[in-house]
Parts: sequence; C-alpha cells; structure tokens
Amino acid sequence: MIPLADLSWVCWYAAVAALGVAATALALLHLLRGRSIATQLTVVGVATVLATVSGIVVITFMMLLNDHDQSVVLAVVTASGVIAMGVSVMLGRRLVAANRVMVAAVRADPFQAPRVRLPAELAELAGELDDAYRRLGEAHAREQALESSRRELVAWVSHDLRTPLAGLRAMAEALEDEVVTDTGTVRRYHNRIRVEADRLSEMVDDLFELSRIHAGALRLTRHRVGLDDLVAEAVAGAEALARAKGVRLHGDVRHGLPVEVDVGEMQRALRNLVVNAIRHTPGDGTIEITGDVREGMACVTVADACGGIPEADLPRVFDVAFRGETARTPGGGAGLGLAIARGIVEAHAGDIGVSNAGPGCRFVVRLPLTT
Repeated sequence: MIPLADLSWVCWYAAVAALGVAATALALLHLLRGRSIATQLTVVGVATVLATVSGIVVITFMMLLNDHDQSVVLAVVTASGVIAMGVSVMLGRRLVAANRVMVAAVRADPFQAPRVRLPAELAELAGELDDAYRRLGEAHAREQALESSRRELVAWVSHDLRTPLAGLRAMAEALEDEVVTDTGTVRRYHNRIRVEADRLSEMVDDLFELSRIHAGALRLTRHRVGLDDLVAEAVAGAEALARAKGVRLHGDVRHGLPVEVDVGEMQRALRNLVVNAIRHTPGDGTIEITGDVREGMACVTVADACGGIPEADLPRVFDVAFRGETARTPGGGAGLGLAIARGIVEAHAGDIGVSNAGPGCRFVVRLPLTT
C-alpha cells in the first residue's frame, strides 16, 4: 500500500502537470477563438489527452517501475490519446458539416429548415429561423397589400376630388361672370356648392380618421353605454339618407346589453355600416339592424339587400379604398367607410366580419360585454 505522504506528492506533481497543460490549452483557445469549432475541439481533445498522459507519466516515474512496465503504460496511454483525439476531430467535422448545412439553408431563398438531422442546439436554431422567416414573409405580404391599398386610395381619391372640384369651379365661375342671373338658378348653384363642400369636408375627415387609425394615434374615451342606445343614435344619423332613397330601416336590438366604448367613435363605425348598406340597397329595400349576445360578446348585425358580394371580393371588403365593381360615382364615397369601421372596432378589442346571406350581405360587429 502506498504511504499517504507519497500519495500526496504523486497527486501534487500530477496536478501541476495537468494545470500546466490546461493553462497552455486555454491560451491557445483564446488565440484561436475566431477559428473553426473543429480546430477548437481538436485543441480541447489534445489538451485532455496531454493532461491525462502527463499525470500518468509523473506517476510512472515516481513509482520507479522498470523499463518494460513504463513502456507498456506509455504505449497504452498513447494509443488511448490518439483515439480520443480522433473522436474529437470527428465531432468537430460533424459540427462543421451541420453548420454548413445551416448556412446553405439561410442563404437559400426562401429559407427552409434542413431536412437532415442536426445537433439539438442547431435544430432549435433552425426551428426559430424558420418561424422568423415565416413571420417576415407574412409581414412583407401585409406591407405589399397595404401599399397596393394606398396606391388605390390615392388614385380613387384623386378621381373623387377632381369631379366635385371641377363642378365647384364651373359654378363659381358662372356666378362670378354673371353667366347665370335668375334667382332660381343662382339659389340652385349655391345649394349645390354647399352640398359639394360638405361632401369634400366629409372625405377629408375620413382621410384624417383613417390616418389616425393606421398611425395608432386613435385615442379612445370610453364610457359605459347600452348597446341599444348606441345603435339607435347611429341609425338616427342615417335616417335622412334612407328616406331620400326610399330604403326602410328596421331595428331590433336587445335592451340592457352594456358595453364600454368611445361613444362618438363607435357610433361613427356603426353609422358607416348602415350608410354603406343604404347605398347598396335598391329603393324600396329593407335593412335589418339587430343586436344580441353570442358567445359572451355583444353583436350588432347589419343585413342589407345589395344582392351579395362576389366570394373573391369578401376578404377585401374592409381594405382601404376597396369598392369592388361599384362605379366611382360622385355619391359613392371614397371607399373608406368600412376600413374606418374595422379600425374603430378593432381598437375596442372587437372584430368585424361580412358574409353573404339572403338577398344581400350581413355585417357583424362583435364587442366585449361590460360586466
């Protein structure tokens, strides 16, 4: 049995030798920190083997083994060290190959997660990259759709502004040059100028409201109000337009459904839906406005008799400036009403949808109920 004092000296010398090798390896790893991971793994493998070999060599010489035993021990240690370094090199090459697969996947367009089996960390990274590229693709698609809507908006608003402005200029010049002098015609021109000015003012207000929604600058002042009162006020603002066109408005909103909303903004959203329904419902048609609770949400439904919307156009109904096949007549609006309605409803943590039903379309607004 080895005396404790000798064993302590053996451990001391072996530890000093191993620490010397470790310090050298750490210095090399610092110098090679920018090199391939395979090179760094080779350094780690060599350092591990040399640390082990150095300790065994120290023990061999301190135990005063004969030359034969020392040769055997050194041969075994050397063979084991070579195998260990070989394993380190193979592991490094495997990691380098996996890294090249990842780099190739990232450089590909579009990115696709590698189908080969990767180390757990690289596989997790590949999954995160795949998810990030998917989100980027969706964001790019939304940006393109928004840009397309903006171009349509500019084109359509330019058209809608040009027509009334040309009429206003013609009537103003006729009055200024006294081309018309009879009282009836002058009064009619004045009335028409006021109507066109009001319409232009509404269009500017819509553009301002839409810009606030898109910029996230819509500030809501919420109040607790009954859904029936909210709908009644919105409908009242559209009754004159309905009477002028000969369209009947019929409402049936359940009493006592409290919601917490910005009353002015939400009335604007509902009024836009009702006005849109009136514009697309033929004379002597009927518009049904109902309100109740579905799946814990307060729901307002506006059902018109427009004849339906082509299925391909349904997903775009709430896009900015979208008006389908409707002609851009002076009274048709700038195509902003539904986009504004959606922005206001979503700002209240609600949602809005449309579907074809019966003789026309059914718009449904869902808002959180106040407890």
